[in-house]
Amino acid sequence: MQCPSCQNTDSRVLESRSADAGKCVRRRRECLNCDFRFTTYERVETVPISVIKRSNAKETFCRSKLVNGLTRACEKTAISNQKIELIVDDIETQLQQRNLKEISSSELGELILLQLKPINEVAYIRFASVYRQFNGINDFIDTLESFKPSEKFAALT
Repeated sequence: MQCPSCQNTDSRVLESRSADAGKCVRRRRECLNCDFRFTTYERVETVPISVIKRSNAKETFCRSKLVNGLTRACEKTAISNQKIELIVDDIETQLQQRNLKEISSSELGELILLQLKPINEVAYIRFASVYRQFNGINDFIDTLESFKPSEKFAALT
């Protein structure tokens, strides 16, 4: 590891500990040349996931896009940012554990909906309306029917 102060490559590890919920190792180092102390993080290198869009274009999986989409769907609900991060972590883990390193955007959307459905119905409907490109009230009604029907909803149909 190269020292940020003198660029020497010889250093010793003073302390190692788990960080980021066990997903990386934080190491405190000291340069053997100038005694400068610095911190490094060691992570498992993962193979990039490709998302195949509806247009058949390929795009590298972007965690922040997923977080942003979920954040918009979960606005003004009881779902915290921490819960959104946990959902994205879980989906990312599922994708990394697959043999195939490509996923269609429709399959990715369904994975997200599977996570949202038991957590919050409003966030589920919001996400589904954008992801499934709802065109009218009938699309909402069809999606709402996947939840347990209520007497009020039965009166609407």
